[in-house]
Amino acid sequence: MQLNAPGSQSTLAAMFELLKTDTTSKARLGRLTTPHGVVETPVFMSVGTQGSVKAIDPRELREMGTQIILGNAYHLNIRPGMDIIRAAGGLHQFINWPGPILTDSGGFQVFSLATIRKIHAHGVEFRSHLDGSLLFLGPKEAMGIQAALGSDIAMVFDDCPPHTSTLREFRAAVERTMRWAAECREQPRAPGQVVFGIVQGGTNAALREECAKALVALEFDGYAIGGVSVGEPEPEMMRAIEMTEPLLPARQPRYAMGLGTPAQMVELVARGVDMFDCVLPTRVARNGTAFTRKGSLSIKAGACKADFRPIEEDCDCFACRHFTRAYLRHLLNVGEILGLRMLSVHNTGMYLRTMAEMRAAIAAGTFAAFRREFGANYVPTKKVLLARAADAER
Repeated sequence: MQLNAPGSQSTLAAMFELLKTDTTSKARLGRLTTPHGVVETPVFMSVGTQGSVKAIDPRELREMGTQIILGNAYHLNIRPGMDIIRAAGGLHQFINWPGPILTDSGGFQVFSLATIRKIHAHGVEFRSHLDGSLLFLGPKEAMGIQAALGSDIAMVFDDCPPHTSTLREFRAAVERTMRWAAECREQPRAPGQVVFGIVQGGTNAALREECAKALVALEFDGYAIGGVSVGEPEPEMMRAIEMTEPLLPARQPRYAMGLGTPAQMVELVARGVDMFDCVLPTRVARNGTAFTRKGSLSIKAGACKADFRPIEEDCDCFACRHFTRAYLRHLLNVGEILGLRMLSVHNTGMYLRTMAEMRAAIAAGTFAAFRREFGANYVPTKKVLLARAADAER
């Protein structure tokens, strides 16, 4: 694969069209053009951490309207390794996904999965969470892996500290994030590949502003709001988004990493966010939970034992068209894979449908009514919120 020269810009700013902004909120309708297709925003990106969206095949993803998926440089570099993916012709060919792919740099995993690590000026030395082997990952390595993967959007290597960190720890993480972002900016890229910066800073407004200004000055192609969905209470997460969004260029895409529940995504779109990823749709499906417009529903609960309705009455997904709650509960309780597969199909489809409805509402000028109705009907459960707080799969 021929790489672009170090520091070359693909200027996604010219490839992201801001089509409309809602008059009652900061919700935005946009169009993002990539080498592997156009992405309409706001958009939910299904998470395929290790090269596969759990329990769903690429055909199903395409049929339910998936526009873009997410992979992870940390995990894919460990298994199967870049030699295999290079030999396959890149990640798109290896996993048989023809559409756009965004890859995370692995910074989140280094700081959340590695039990033993040593931070250096140009990266982190750590032990693999699989076999304890000694590894090193920094800006040069993370960008090199993502260039080999050939993703459409690559993320910078950043330091994502836990929400319980001290001010001193947040300060150190922000300084590393800014320094490493500048190094990432100078690394070679795959043809057509663009790079997003990641703003850190916890819930400290001054640190968020410092980090955002430094990254904007580097002229990245888009910007992510990092350090959210790391176990913090929802009000803190919302504050972090609200203090960061005004600092980001209006004509470039904004990505909230690792978020969220359907109701959270509606509120974050209203706050000006364009892109989301989250493992919740497939993770809670494996625990027997379904997302609906009225909130989450435990299919494994006794109330579903003789309930012959679909998961959701007005849903047209394959699971709802063909199976009842009672049957799905039976499958889950006897350990049949079809049960968790069908809940994964339904949940992922529900996320995608919610995003499509938001795009339509913004285009029609009815987003305020959509937001009001969705929030009034949606009741989250404690189980789902705890699953979000425990998210380390991304």
